[in-house]
Amino acid sequence: MLESVGSLTGSPWIYAAVAVSVLLDVFLPVLPSGVLVITAATAAAGSATGAVEHAVPDILMLTLCAATASVLGDLVAYRLAWRGGERLDRAIARSRRLTSAQERLGVALSRGGGALVVLARFAPAGRSVVSLGAGAAHRRVREFLPWSILAGLIWAVYSVALGYFGGQWLGATWLATGVSFGALLAAGTGAAFLMRRPAVQESAKQA
Repeated sequence: MLESVGSLTGSPWIYAAVAVSVLLDVFLPVLPSGVLVITAATAAAGSATGAVEHAVPDILMLTLCAATASVLGDLVAYRLAWRGGERLDRAIARSRRLTSAQERLGVALSRGGGALVVLARFAPAGRSVVSLGAGAAHRRVREFLPWSILAGLIWAVYSVALGYFGGQWLGATWLATGVSFGALLAAGTGAAFLMRRPAVQESAKQA
């Protein structure tokens, strides 16, 4: 598997590719940022076991790169939504999902609870909804940023760990990447389910 993408995973450009993909997927959730992070981590596992000879990303640097890009993407979306004006407000008002997320997020953040931000980082398009909702609601950055940092770090550690340990156990193959990405999708499905549960919403409000 990694021979076909060795030119990327075997060069410093992998960090730039990961950073750009993770940063932009807050606006384009279809970008395969999770796949790219997992593939790079699988390459690192292949190097550790001797299955891959070329230089590959450092695990710590890869984690920090993905986490930092995640937070920066959140902040860009947050600031754009903050300055979005009436057009964005009308767009959010027309979306029941965005309106609901905005209301729940505002209550959770104002009361010091940010579990919703962490869960949203794993849920499909959840990161976009929460970041835009926080900005459009003009939540204070000190309420949103710490939870964004925690969410980005947890997501990055989880994604890199999936790729690395999947590569250790299954080898540097497409199977390892596929299984690891399946585990990431499973976490996203679980996060989406938890975000919709009334009990979780109430606990976030009371946090």
